[in-house]
Amino acid sequence: MTTAEFSAPPAPRPWLRFGIVAVITAGLLWAAFSLYTLGQPLFGAILLALAGAFALVFGSERFYGTRFILPGIAAVLIFIAFPVVYTIWIGFTNYSSFNLLTYERTVEVLTSRSTVDQSTEQPFAVAADGDAYRIWLPESGLLSEPVSLTEEATVSLSPAPEPDALLERREAIQLREGLGQLILETPEGQQIRNAGVRTFASVVPEFVQTGEGELTRSDGTVLTANHDTGFFETPEGDQVPPGWRVNIGTANFERIFTSEGIRGPTLSIFVWTFTFAALSVFFCFSVGLLLAVILQWEHLRFKPVYRVLLILPYAVPSFISILVFKGLFNQNFGEINLILEALFGIRPNWFTDANLARTMVVIVNVWLGYPYMMLLAMGFLQAVPEDHKKAAALEGASSVRVFFTITLPQILPPFLPLLIAAFAFNFNNLVLIFLLTRGLPDIPGTVIPAGQTDILASFTYRLAFDNAGQQFGLAGAITLIIFIVVAVISYANFVAMRRAASRRSGQPA
Repeated sequence: MTTAEFSAPPAPRPWLRFGIVAVITAGLLWAAFSLYTLGQPLFGAILLALAGAFALVFGSERFYGTRFILPGIAAVLIFIAFPVVYTIWIGFTNYSSFNLLTYERTVEVLTSRSTVDQSTEQPFAVAADGDAYRIWLPESGLLSEPVSLTEEATVSLSPAPEPDALLERREAIQLREGLGQLILETPEGQQIRNAGVRTFASVVPEFVQTGEGELTRSDGTVLTANHDTGFFETPEGDQVPPGWRVNIGTANFERIFTSEGIRGPTLSIFVWTFTFAALSVFFCFSVGLLLAVILQWEHLRFKPVYRVLLILPYAVPSFISILVFKGLFNQNFGEINLILEALFGIRPNWFTDANLARTMVVIVNVWLGYPYMMLLAMGFLQAVPEDHKKAAALEGASSVRVFFTITLPQILPPFLPLLIAAFAFNFNNLVLIFLLTRGLPDIPGTVIPAGQTDILASFTYRLAFDNAGQQFGLAGAITLIIFIVVAVISYANFVAMRRAASRRSGQPA
C-alpha cells in the first residue's frame, strides 16, 4: 500500500502581498493627509492610525492571526467607540449653533462684517473698454480707469462725460464677482466699494481688531474675548455672536440639574421615558402572552388564520403603521374620533391633550410590539410540561390558577432577559415619537424645546437638531446620562441572563 504524497500549495509571492499592502496603506495615508489639510486633524489622525495598523498586521507574518479580527476591531473603534467618546466630549463644551467656529475663524468673521454709509451711496453703470471695463457714476459724473474685474484692484475716478458703450443691467450683474473685489477712489481720496447690484458706497468695517483678544466696534465699544464662555463681550457683559468652541467643564450638567427651565422638563421627560418603556413592555408582554395562550387552545378552529392575522403588525414596516395610526387618530378627520363621536358623542384631542397624547403613544407602541412577545410566548409555552398542568387540574385547580402557579413561573425566567432588552429598546424608541407626535404638545414655560410625549432620545434630538439655537453641548450631556442609564439596563440584562442560565443548569449563579 502506497501513501500518496501531497505537496503544499505554493505560497503567494511576497512581493505581490507587499505591493497590495503598500498601495492600500498609501491610499489611507493620502486620505489622512487630505483630511488634515481640510481642517479635520482628528479624522486624519484616525485614518493615520488605521493605515499604520493595516501595514503592521498585513505586512508582517508575526501578526497573521490578527488579520481576521482587525476589520471588526477597526469597525467597533471607528463606528461605535469614537462616536460615543466624541459625543461625551461635546457634552463638556459649549458647542452650539452660536459656537461652531474656532477663535481665529470667529475673529475673521467679525472683522469681515461691514456697514454701508448710505450718505455716500450712489448708482453706477459699467462700460466696456476693449477687454477691460470702466465704472461710471452718473450722479457725480466720475469715470474709473480701465480695469479687468478679474482680481482685487484699486482704481481712481476722475471727471468725464458719460461713456457710449454702457452695458445693460443684466450684463453688469454677471460681473458682480469682479465688482465685489473692486475699490474706487474718488478725487477727494474717499474709497468706495460695491454695495449691491445697483450702487457703490463707502463701506465701514463693523469691527476692527485693535489688540490681542480685543475688537473695537464702529460705535467705539471695545469687545473683549472671554475664553470661558467662547464669546466676545461688551463691558456690560453682552455677548456678540458668533462665538467659538471652548471647554466649559461640567457647566452643561449643572444647567441640567440647577436651571428650573431645563431641570423641570428634563425630569418630567426622564420620568415619562421610564413610564413609557415600562408600560410598553408590560402591555406588550401581557397582550402577546394572552393571545399566545388563546392560540394554544386545542379546541380553537382556524388557528393558522388567526396566527397569520395576529403576526401581520410585525410584518408591516413600523414607520408605515405609525403613519397609518397618525391618520386614524387625527382629531378632525380620523376614523377613531368619527367612531367615538358616533357611539358616545365625544371627540378626544389626541394630539393636544398631554395625557391623551401619551395614551395614544402607548397604544400604538403596544400594537407594534405585541406580535414579537406573542411569537416568543408561543415557543415558551410549548416547553411547559403538560403533566404539571394535569396534576394541578386533578387537584381541583382552576385554569387561571394553573396559569399563574405553573405556566407563568416556568416561562418567566427565559422571558426576563428579553423583557429587559425590550425595555432598553423602548427607552430609546426615537422613531415612534418622531413620526407620531414629534414630542408634542410642548411643555409650557421651558427655555428649551421639550414636549409632553418626548422621551429622552427625541428630546435630545430636538435639542441638537430641531431647534433654532441648536445646543449640541447640552444634548451631548443628556446623551451621556442616557448612555449611563442604558449601560445599567444592559448590565441588568446580562445578570438576568446569567441567572436564568444557572437556574436551567442547576448551578449557582
